[in-house]
Amino acid sequence: MALATRQDTPRKPPVGRPRRPRHTFWGSTVGKKTVMAVSGLIMLGYLVAHMIGNLKIFFGTDEFNGYAHWLRTLGDPVLHYEWALWIVRVVLLAAVVLHGVSAYQLSRRDIRARPTAYAHKRKRAGYATRTMRWGGIILALFIVWHLLDLTTLTVNGNAQHGKPYENVVASFSTWYGNTIYIVAMLAVGLHVRHGFWSAAQTLGVGNASRERFLKAAANLLALVLTAGFLSVPVAVMTGLVG
Repeated sequence: MALATRQDTPRKPPVGRPRRPRHTFWGSTVGKKTVMAVSGLIMLGYLVAHMIGNLKIFFGTDEFNGYAHWLRTLGDPVLHYEWALWIVRVVLLAAVVLHGVSAYQLSRRDIRARPTAYAHKRKRAGYATRTMRWGGIILALFIVWHLLDLTTLTVNGNAQHGKPYENVVASFSTWYGNTIYIVAMLAVGLHVRHGFWSAAQTLGVGNASRERFLKAAANLLALVLTAGFLSVPVAVMTGLVG
């Protein structure tokens, strides 16, 4: 009888903890893009609702202040005062953080994956695409300013507690308040225009047959949001609201 060789002897599996899978949803590029797309759509929904609420300022002081009060009593009597508003804030903050972290990590991953030299120059990207990163930074800084201006009233020198209409007018009665807001809203338009299209591609909604429709929808959405938000400071500057 032939003796068993080392090759014939079965090897026992190593004893110990099972190895964790190398690839997780968050760790993958697809996962990060999906998180970025979903969080972006959450923020987009908030922007649409926020713009519609802002336009109530054209119906007068009582209408706008009444809307601001309704936001704080939303869900009453099931929810206590401002609970619904704080839930929205927490969800929105989580979306902003996830969106920003995903964008940063995808950007770093893209830089590491690039070869050291190109045989040919890459096709020049559109203006919105090339400014997405700076646009994101501008919007992040604006969120901080906006909270200090109209939520905590820290930087709004003429603000009055409990009077949202008057506080908006006070903010847009200054040149710096208008400048910051207008620049930020232009960045919002560019960000939405590119981001809506990118989210559709990431989530599998976009295809060749829908390409024209999605591009038109992205352009229209960006235009409506930009015009809607800018209409308020323009109205204050021209005396239509005040």
